[in-house]
Amino acid sequence: MDGRRNDLLAELARDAALERSDFLVRSGEQLERFLRDQADRVRDLGGVTLIDDDPDYLAMAPDGTFRSRSRVYDEATGQWHSETEIVETGAELVELYNPADVYAAFADAARNAVWADGDAAAATSEAVEGVAPGMTIDGPDPYAGAADRWAAAQPDVPLVDDDASAAAALYDLALDFQERSQGSESGLVEQFENAAAALARRVGNVVIVDDLDEHLELGSAGFRGRVIPEGETGWIDLAGPDSVVRFYDPTDIFGDLADALAEAFPAVTRDDGSDEGSDEA
Repeated sequence: MDGRRNDLLAELARDAALERSDFLVRSGEQLERFLRDQADRVRDLGGVTLIDDDPDYLAMAPDGTFRSRSRVYDEATGQWHSETEIVETGAELVELYNPADVYAAFADAARNAVWADGDAAAATSEAVEGVAPGMTIDGPDPYAGAADRWAAAQPDVPLVDDDASAAAALYDLALDFQERSQGSESGLVEQFENAAAALARRVGNVVIVDDLDEHLELGSAGFRGRVIPEGETGWIDLAGPDSVVRFYDPTDIFGDLADALAEAFPAVTRDDGSDEGSDEA
């Protein structure tokens, strides 16, 4: 019975994968036709901003290519950062976005008059079919806007001409990046909590640290605990990633959690090919 069930599931997965591939091909071809039909309009308008919801950003340039930006986690550095990607064709775009959302974004951009060319500020609704009469189509350059937003996110490092000023600026910069680091770590902890929620409900609460001045555990609601900060006598409750990373390094949390699980469930550390009995003659 289990063999038959597995065969059915395998066939279902294969057919779903084929249908997805076919859907993407047909959706890509349809979107390419739409983009070709609108190419002259977009070129004359200087481009169009489709999504501008930080950190998500999508714009179509006058040459027909797209700029897509999203927030990603870099496992190598342990940091969250925004990543900009150039998408050459509509076929590639449907791999990243739901085609229905792309069409809706074009329609919304026209209705909201969020177009990407300062030279188009004088254009009227007659320039684009389907736009409400009397509406002016204008707006800032989306790439310039993206650059402005990127610059605004960079640290403000003043020019200094003496050691004392340099030390003060360096002090402020260290505190600034401490806050940025905590924000990145908080995002990583939140990502783990979301991924682990269903598993944690089955396993139950796992105590990670339990000392006189600190307690931290993982449950279905995520990491919870309390600490007595150094030099103080009162407890501070930890509920949520932001409060947890104020007192714990995520690397230590995940390592200690793995140790706690290995102690509570020794089987999790056993390899499939057990070495038991390997010393027998």
